[in-house]
Amino acid sequence: MFKLLLAAHLVLAVFAVGPLVHAATTAGRGIRTGDGSATASASRVLRIYAYVSVLVVVVGMGLMSQKQHGHVVGELSDTWIWLSLVLWLVAVGLVLGVTVPTLDRATRQIAEQQSVVTLTARVGASGGVVALLFLVIVVLMVYKPGS
Repeated sequence: MFKLLLAAHLVLAVFAVGPLVHAATTAGRGIRTGDGSATASASRVLRIYAYVSVLVVVVGMGLMSQKQHGHVVGELSDTWIWLSLVLWLVAVGLVLGVTVPTLDRATRQIAEQQSVVTLTARVGASGGVVALLFLVIVVLMVYKPGS
């Protein structure tokens, strides 16, 4: 069961978090080019994959409760687990609380032929922070400090 959960966790991370990070880091392109359909699409993709990333966490929780070599893989009190959860919450919060609403606003402003220049930095910065947070999460998953 351990290997099955590990494979599911990794596959979900690649196919849910990968597109989430990609969309977050490239979403500003639609704003810079004034492409309303691109900003609307980026917003939709980010919203969907932010919610799908919950599956990575759920499978990860199942994975950490498995035994390997007679010991549980991890406990919620392990630094690498609770810190990864906090960073994931911050990343998803940024996506759903900053990036998606800003892209939705940009889509409306582009449709109304208003300037969206001021929104570019917000989307770019939030996307960069999201990418860095998920990078730190990957390092924590590999290094496992505190275990």
